[in-house]
Amino acid sequence: MSLPEIVSREQWRAAREELLVKEKAATRARDALNAERRALPMVEVIEEYVFEGGDGKATLLDLFEGRHQLVVYHFMFAPEWEAGCRTCSAFLDQIGQLAHLQARDTTFAAVSRAPFTRILPFKARMGWSVPWYSACGPDFNLDFEVTLERDGELVERPGLSCFLRDRDRVFHTYSTYGRGLDGLGSTTGFLDLTALGRQEKWEEPQGRASAFGNPAGAGPVRYHDEYEG
Repeated sequence: MSLPEIVSREQWRAAREELLVKEKAATRARDALNAERRALPMVEVIEEYVFEGGDGKATLLDLFEGRHQLVVYHFMFAPEWEAGCRTCSAFLDQIGQLAHLQARDTTFAAVSRAPFTRILPFKARMGWSVPWYSACGPDFNLDFEVTLERDGELVERPGLSCFLRDRDRVFHTYSTYGRGLDGLGSTTGFLDLTALGRQEKWEEPQGRASAFGNPAGAGPVRYHDEYEG
């Protein structure tokens, strides 16, 4: 087994500072890429999708829970499966308090094709509290390209889609799949994929969040039990 070279503290610090230059460049490049993502056009969702959750039937608009942004994790769980995907389960395991997302006007939810009667016991087994809905019928997953038709069969793949609400109109702003999910799970990671971003003053385009009633941008991070509402 090949382990890192053993060096003195001074040699390590010099190598670390050299790498830090590249890390900062990568951070600036990521910020620029996030700005380009926020500049993407959006598509109005006019299809009337029907989901089933803990409160019964729900529309895509209902999934927002009154907030202006929605992040949907397309959890691989086909109707005929006895349990959800192991990799998708590991993804949900790493998601923490949703209060930090919700304080930035963003709702997170999982959606699968499995019937809710199969989702509910598996969710209880895993000990999750995230909202999770059944996409009753394959259209939602097919339209957002997480259920694919191959050789006459439906095949699942993981993905994540972002939506923006303007009153009662819903718009699709972004989707990513496979390796595009690497590193996600944190509040900032999810917000960086959305049209409103982190809603901080340094982000471009500036002032976008003000159109949705947040003229001062995102407030300071708080303990998750101290957010109002």
